[in-house]
Amino acid sequence: VSGGEDEIQQLQKALLDYLDENTETDASLVFSRKFYIAQWFRDTTMETEKAIKSQKDEDSSEGTHHAKDVETTGQIMHRAESRKTFLRSIIKTAPSQFSTLKMNSDTVDYEDACLIVRYLASMRPFAQSFDIYLTQ
Repeated sequence: VSGGEDEIQQLQKALLDYLDENTETDASLVFSRKFYIAQWFRDTTMETEKAIKSQKDEDSSEGTHHAKDVETTGQIMHRAESRKTFLRSIIKTAPSQFSTLKMNSDTVDYEDACLIVRYLASMRPFAQSFDIYLTQ
């Protein structure tokens, strides 16, 4: 995984597929699936707000507004909307329809799901700043 947006969405989809497949054996996975979707949606919103706020702070400190900044804000908004659209499409999909949309669910087992969860967790802000917290 190179860490691009498409790869992260593929990993998220694979994890959600795994959780959906195994809800019959463990009812708590239904909650886990909903939690992950809600958390990723919230993260997208928070990242977008922070990025836009930091750009506004840069604009006010410079005193002028550059076309490059507008383009970057547009890119941030487009990326956030594509993430949210992806998550909304998963939320709106009924469980019976979800099985027809599965991509690589037969290749994801428990160990792979654990690895995906660890990777996605490492992308979160707390995990990325853990060394700073540990140093302090």
